[in-house]
Amino acid sequence: MNKTRLEAFSDGVIAIIITIMVLEMKVPHGSDWAALQPLWPVLLSYVLSFIYVGIYWNNHHHLLHAVHKISGGVLWPNLHLLFWLSLLPFATGWMGENHFAALPVAVYGGVLVMAALAYMLLQRALVCIPGNNTVLAQALGKDWKGKLSPVIYLVSIALAFVHVGLSLAGYAIAAALWLIPDRRIEHHLNRSE
Repeated sequence: MNKTRLEAFSDGVIAIIITIMVLEMKVPHGSDWAALQPLWPVLLSYVLSFIYVGIYWNNHHHLLHAVHKISGGVLWPNLHLLFWLSLLPFATGWMGENHFAALPVAVYGGVLVMAALAYMLLQRALVCIPGNNTVLAQALGKDWKGKLSPVIYLVSIALAFVHVGLSLAGYAIAAALWLIPDRRIEHHLNRSE
């Protein structure tokens, strides 16, 4: 099965997710800095989510670049990932509009943890395809960042009900782990060529 359609569809969905997030931001009624002040939670939520969507897009690109073929069994795990990413605009908006209240911050973390688990399932589905397992499995290695991120999200979800700032810091730390694209795949592909 050709992976081009899967890549194009995923890229389109991710572009729509970013578009929805930015369209959810309301323009202030005022032309001075004071008009922007009440919007800082919305802007901060958007920046964090934009970074996360960018991380997923970048790593999804590297992941699909590393495989030679896909199967029908990969389509559903890919859709599963896109489903959780498509909930980011809702979680982002709810968190920002409610000035980082505990429950919206926890729900945001829930979306992040589910997206991370969905990405892990997609990786597994791709590794199970004959011909992909050698290159991709070796490139992924122990995947410590992939295993650590859901743990950080779960801790941050619990922290949302104790101290929202610590919860947000946890989400930011997990994003910082992934800000630089996952080079394991790229390095492995360059070595094998």
